[in-house]
Amino acid sequence: MADLHAAAAEALTAWPAPDAEQERLRVTYLEHLAAHQDGVWKACRDGHLTASALVIDPDRGRVLLTLHRKLRMWLQMGGHCEPQDATLAAAALREATEESGVAGLTLLPTGPVRLDRHHTPCAWHLDVQYAALAPAGAEPVVSEESLDVRWFDYAEVAAVADDSVVRLVERTRALL
Repeated sequence: MADLHAAAAEALTAWPAPDAEQERLRVTYLEHLAAHQDGVWKACRDGHLTASALVIDPDRGRVLLTLHRKLRMWLQMGGHCEPQDATLAAAALREATEESGVAGLTLLPTGPVRLDRHHTPCAWHLDVQYAALAPAGAEPVVSEESLDVRWFDYAEVAAVADDSVVRLVERTRALL
């Protein structure tokens, strides 16, 4: 389990933040990990890292979002790290695959796309956000954690999702 903590610190140390706000969050995440050996686990009540991935189909100009069962919001796929996750990227890919029902997702090789810190009913989430490319013809399946899973054209995202998802879509598109 300590391996994920070290891998998370390594990934965040190496990540080139795209702007001053993201750099501030990167430093905050690293400080959190330095102060909390359990900082990647849900049990850390002072907050914990989470991993998510925006599933994207750039050929068709769309993203796959999930209507989160508990939060009742359209979000990217993601969640808590689990003991089998060797890296944050692995956690993000696992979550995206589980929650979308889409096999064959591949993460963008850029590493994290952006960081987002937000409060949830369980604690502060220090989310490390990735982007996953959907294979051609990907058909999503609703998981137990979702009320719905649906493709949205880029232009539709702002009407259904919050600003953090909009920023994730914009940053992902800029990296493509």
